[in-house]
Amino acid sequence: MSAQDLVAALERHGIAASASDLDRALYSSDASLYRVRPDVVARPRHRDDLEAVLAVAAEAGTTVTARGAGTSIAGNAVGPGIVVDLRALDRVLEIDADARTARVEPGIVHASLQRAAAPHGLRYGPDPSTHTRCTIGGMVGNNACGSRALGYGRTADTVVAADVLWGDRSATTAEVEQRLADVVAADLGHVRTSFGRFSRQVSGYSLEHLLPERLSVPQFFAGSEGTLGLLREVTVQLVAEEERTLLVLGYPSMAEAADAVPALLAVGRLVACEGLGRRIVDLVRARGGAVPDLPRGEGWLFVEVAGPGREALLPGLVEASGALESRVVPTAAEAAAIWRIREDGAGLAARSLASPAYSGWEDAAVPPERLGAWLRDFDALLREHGLDGVPYGHFGDGCVHVRIDFDFGKRGQFRGFLEACAATLREHGGSLSGEHGDGRARSELLPTMYDERSLALFRAVKHACDPDGLLNPGVLVDPAPLDADLRPERPVTSVRAGLRLAHDDGSLGAAVHRCTGVGKCVAPATAGVMCPSYLATREEKDSTRGRSRVLQEALTGGLEGGLDDPAVHEALDLCLSCKGCASDCPTGVDMASYKSEALHQAYAGKKRPRSHYALGQLPRWVRYGGPFAKVGNQLMKRGPVAAAAKAAAGVDPRRSLPQLSSPTLRKSSEVSRLGAGVADVWVWADTFTDHFRAGQGQAAIEYLENAGLRVRVIEEDACCALTWITTGQLGAARRIVAQTVATLAPYVDSGVPVLGLEPSCLASLRSDATELVDDPRAARVAAGTVTLAELVERLDLPLPDLAGVSVVAQPHCHHHAVLGWAADRRLLERAGATVSVVNGCCGLAGNWGVEKGHYETSVAVAETHLLPAVRTALAADPDTVVLADGMSCALQLDDLAGVRSLHLAELLAGRLSG
Repeated sequence: MSAQDLVAALERHGIAASASDLDRALYSSDASLYRVRPDVVARPRHRDDLEAVLAVAAEAGTTVTARGAGTSIAGNAVGPGIVVDLRALDRVLEIDADARTARVEPGIVHASLQRAAAPHGLRYGPDPSTHTRCTIGGMVGNNACGSRALGYGRTADTVVAADVLWGDRSATTAEVEQRLADVVAADLGHVRTSFGRFSRQVSGYSLEHLLPERLSVPQFFAGSEGTLGLLREVTVQLVAEEERTLLVLGYPSMAEAADAVPALLAVGRLVACEGLGRRIVDLVRARGGAVPDLPRGEGWLFVEVAGPGREALLPGLVEASGALESRVVPTAAEAAAIWRIREDGAGLAARSLASPAYSGWEDAAVPPERLGAWLRDFDALLREHGLDGVPYGHFGDGCVHVRIDFDFGKRGQFRGFLEACAATLREHGGSLSGEHGDGRARSELLPTMYDERSLALFRAVKHACDPDGLLNPGVLVDPAPLDADLRPERPVTSVRAGLRLAHDDGSLGAAVHRCTGVGKCVAPATAGVMCPSYLATREEKDSTRGRSRVLQEALTGGLEGGLDDPAVHEALDLCLSCKGCASDCPTGVDMASYKSEALHQAYAGKKRPRSHYALGQLPRWVRYGGPFAKVGNQLMKRGPVAAAAKAAAGVDPRRSLPQLSSPTLRKSSEVSRLGAGVADVWVWADTFTDHFRAGQGQAAIEYLENAGLRVRVIEEDACCALTWITTGQLGAARRIVAQTVATLAPYVDSGVPVLGLEPSCLASLRSDATELVDDPRAARVAAGTVTLAELVERLDLPLPDLAGVSVVAQPHCHHHAVLGWAADRRLLERAGATVSVVNGCCGLAGNWGVEKGHYETSVAVAETHLLPAVRTALAADPDTVVLADGMSCALQLDDLAGVRSLHLAELLAGRLSG
């Protein structure tokens, strides 16, 4: 049956399905090293759809691979045939507070279950680092654990009941249970001595759950990696939410931290005992992230205790630890910051070495008393194979995560290292997988860990549940070779880049392969900016990861049209170029830059969309039209004229057009009277401040002059070329930026601060300028231009009394991602204001939000965070100040909510009335 026939068959059952190049590219990878393009992607909306999926697969003689959030690290969620995205099956069906259980569908995200349980004083115990996006079904599939499994158990330990559609669709669960019991009964002694030897023996099938004295098919099903059946519903045990205290212990090395684990476990009642090394922490610092004070050392243990009497445990833990130094973390906020570093470990570790680091040998586990010895042997294996890695993980459970700088150009290095590790691990009595499953990465190595009797039992179990081999082929039984279908081995097409891509050696291919698939961008709720279009549409193609996957396919030959393929344009269309991923993605994906580069390549020598010429070259047109601003503003108030102008520029008719400043900031009387002379501050009149928001510029001058400073506006044109950059017109952008760098460099080199007032323009100078021009002055200009809040802090300027003033602030996305908003928050709080910061993007994003075809998504993005927050704040206090330094944010608020926001300069100058 062809792919299109499969789609038609699924659609006859009412199941959304696709065999498009776009969807096949999106689902070709998970968070592992593997790439297997499916024939069809199915998106069931109801649990009963799963039976139809299996029926169609059986009839067609194809296979089915179940997928949750796609964060599987071992290649468990990729496969040929039909890939089933279960995220739409996302209901919490019941919370039974008395029984402390939750009954849920498989697509429910872990964090969503936590929110549902919280009002009952309960929580779900296992909490993987991907808890903001991983699904409970995926956790069951891989027997996920997380940092607090030490205290609350693995997923398997929490499963109370499971409704499973077995591969043998004709068999009832009772019949399957009897078949499985018979398999184990035939070799009871072997099962008792070979399985369940320690908590993190996750590799293979967990046959200990089929022993007659503890028979639990639902618990056995956890960790079967989608090879036996499809989960329709699961009931899990919850635990009481308790107050927790975090103790951080410092050691000379990670191995010495591991040596301390058994003594700490002997003290008892630990909820978590996690290991983390300096290289990951240093990377967070280098990227400007918050790192609380840590004890002296090169490696740390994060030890958490919970519940009544927990404080009494701390002295004993410190005494038993043998640590260089220790620190009890005093606040929940500081503890959360430390846990965030640990949660981002997988993504951070991937970029913490001189060259990219990969999964593959990901989560081996040993009995905790063997952990120190295993780490030393593992380090020796790395050196022997010419490799480096960054170990971290669940040290209290003996489970170690690592990212390794494999060179896939060296034939056999990957296989040779994994085989050597497996052989050494066997000597320590360890498990190939400690929580993520074996998948395509380690299933071939199971004969190293298990003897033939065990492997025969695995085959018998597979046959009992899925006799026709419909489910997740190549995993656990009849495994695929561990070095087959490796994504990094695919040759990357060489393209002449318009951006320098300095952090990726000038290679767009290397840049887009920064995405390892950890999926932070597909969390259904976020505390940052990434990824606003995904939050609005919930479609994989609109996530940072989805776009990265499509670009990877385009550059490795998976898409026939390369960067000009329709799939690329569809995936990039709803990218706002917000740069949220540049700061929020643990691996540093910067999709805004990749989109610019892809558009630059795709439209080279070709006609562009109308909006690229009109909106993408906006600074040019407003300079030409500046002398006629008053006339233009009056004309734009006339409906037919405005409609014609919008149509000509490719602007959605529902959008309003901003009024031009008359006079501009540079020509205003308030500026011209300054005359010549020495300046204490130079104001850079970017295009938006100069031509659209001169009032904010004047407010900044007023505030600074009242503080006793001599302020002058830079008279020359100096454009950051942002609109050219976002539309991929990089040749023109390079020429414009080169001139701007030459113009601003003397001002910056004078040592006088240069103030930028529009966050997007200032962020472009700080980031894009050095990507466009190879001029040492670009770095000096980037470092020498400051935000208003940074200037106030640097010069310690006086602040107005904002006591009693409530501020709801919408940081511009580029402010958040590139400039950082911490100085603004400190300033406002020091002035006495009560500050509430809106998460996420406003949804306008410069030219993107006003273009035809983007209006609905733009409004939906605004409704995810901004508009609800502003409505709530103004309903509680109509005098609340809405702060929005970015022109896009201000226009969106005015357009969609009728709210007049203030720039920080206006607030500091006392212009509360606007």
